[in-house]
Amino acid sequence: METRFGFATVAPSFLAGEEQIAGITDPYVKALADLGGQRLGADDLTGEDQLFLLVATGGTEEVVLSLVNQRWAVKPGEQVFLVAHPGNNSLPAALEVLARLHQDGARGRIFYLASPDDTSGLVQIAEAAADMAVVRALDETRIGLVGDPSEWLVASMPSAETVKQAWGPTVVPVAMNELSGWIPEIPEDTAREGVASLVSQATSVVEPSEAELMDVARVHGALRALVEVHELDAMTVRCFDLVLNQQTTGCFGLSELTDAGVIAGCEGDLVATVGLIWTKLLLGETPWMANPAQLEEAANEMWLAHCTIPRGMVETYRVRSHFESGLGVGIQGDLPLMPVTLLRIGGKGMDKLWVAEGDIIAVGNAENLCRTQAKVKLSRGHVTDLLKAPLGNHVVLVPGTHADRLLRWWSLAR
Repeated sequence: METRFGFATVAPSFLAGEEQIAGITDPYVKALADLGGQRLGADDLTGEDQLFLLVATGGTEEVVLSLVNQRWAVKPGEQVFLVAHPGNNSLPAALEVLARLHQDGARGRIFYLASPDDTSGLVQIAEAAADMAVVRALDETRIGLVGDPSEWLVASMPSAETVKQAWGPTVVPVAMNELSGWIPEIPEDTAREGVASLVSQATSVVEPSEAELMDVARVHGALRALVEVHELDAMTVRCFDLVLNQQTTGCFGLSELTDAGVIAGCEGDLVATVGLIWTKLLLGETPWMANPAQLEEAANEMWLAHCTIPRGMVETYRVRSHFESGLGVGIQGDLPLMPVTLLRIGGKGMDKLWVAEGDIIAVGNAENLCRTQAKVKLSRGHVTDLLKAPLGNHVVLVPGTHADRLLRWWSLAR
């Protein structure tokens, strides 16, 4: 995400005159501004972006604490980020302030700039600003929960309050009958456009009939209508009710929504959906939600499988039926052989995380697994972790090597 943050200079009252303060801080002020920071006055700390306090000298401890309380009046509980430099007892003052804040139960950290052109320190500030922007974006996210979570997700049914408290998003409940009511309202021309897009880019259409293709295109239209009506940024759907009650599937619709920027999860799994949203916001990569279907402990490999995937992630795909039911449409996509990161959020309070890295070394077409299949060989982490201390079923796969970035965000923002 774009580097944006606010910063304010903190000087003690015994330094008379702006020139004396400017002589100390101007090079650092310029460095922070060049990084994307907006300088704020000490009398106006109401900016929306994360605030950094540049500690000019020693003797500023009480001033910093006063400014922190002023900031908390508009951003309650915001982490306190202090910027210290080598001169004028800036670092000792920052250390004292952060120690006091920690005593009071507040969170924060010090960013030390060895000089105004300290590339490493400036990168840390930029990364922290970007990470906190993701926190704010999560706070503003609206997730539609269409129907209840599927019954088998016994470890993945957090309350809306837990999701909000732990991660920030607002869960918007949407009844399945509202989705069902929209399906027949989707115009035939709109449905045919969806079918044409799906079929024209596929290497083959195996089981689905023309009628089944039209049905899944209408489901996509209905899901899109729910996004607009409820102003959703993401959703997760109790999709097996579509199979049981409508004799169709949501696999195409969820794929299309995710490719269009509306993260869409399966089976009403809020935990996995939060993971999908988090990785998209933080990494800018489209993620995939899948089942760990098979493990090979000695080789540290696993097969992942699911009946839908964003089509933008795959090199080719075939239009298949839904694996478990044989109805509707499932997407059998071939992911590229590439480095990937896997993750799973879990715990009663959604406060645990498993992260691993590896490579997709094969794609599959086994008839006893969900349609899209990828074999991942781990190079960081071990598949045995899933057998000894699983956090739930679904995992999130995202292209690229991102474990360090994910863990850094986790340590900073959680």
